[in-house]
Amino acid sequence: MNRHALTIATTFLLSLTTAAQQIPLSLTNSHAKSSTAVLTTHENSRALQLIPKHKTDSGYVPGGPILFLNSPRLHNGAIDVDVSGTPAAGAPADARGFIGIVFRAQSDTRFEIIYLRPTNSHADDQLRRNHTTQYSSEPDFPWDRLRKENPGVYESWADIEPGRWTHMKIVVHGTNAALYVNHARNPCLIVHDLKLGDIEGSLGLWIGEDTEGYFKDLRITKE
Repeated sequence: MNRHALTIATTFLLSLTTAAQQIPLSLTNSHAKSSTAVLTTHENSRALQLIPKHKTDSGYVPGGPILFLNSPRLHNGAIDVDVSGTPAAGAPADARGFIGIVFRAQSDTRFEIIYLRPTNSHADDQLRRNHTTQYSSEPDFPWDRLRKENPGVYESWADIEPGRWTHMKIVVHGTNAALYVNHARNPCLIVHDLKLGDIEGSLGLWIGEDTEGYFKDLRITKE
């Protein structure tokens, strides 16, 4: 991974609550899983691009591609971040541009995640629209198990555009989580039974393997 790729002091910062301390991401404060990261420009903003190391037939791969943050860890609080996801060049027709945030991670393959499927938002199919946002918990409660066992409970619609900046705010408390999109007053997705329980864990940036994905302006507010 390029050392300059993660020197993001002016554009990609963590803001810790009490002292409002800002901490730039660095090579020593993160590690990549099935991906590399580069600092670039997207939609007229400096951003971190996460690039899958290889592709498979599935756009959703447990454990990657992810950029894990070594610190801070989060128990209760809020995660604010701007994301931009769209199907990568050459992606299959059913690619969705998966992009989202890993939280309370216990290992590279055991974590909670809330993510977006940007191309679903304006689809001419109501059921597909209802699958725009998604919560899952790896490895025991992947999205397909949750959809099969509890249809419609862990996913919802949100108004987003592929390839454009979308603000995500994930508020976590106990075994509850809520997703707010584009600074809305009300959440578009609520979860009352986070599968890993009431625990602390690390954070990560996640994309699907057929996604061109960018992140900027990450802030963490701890309770």
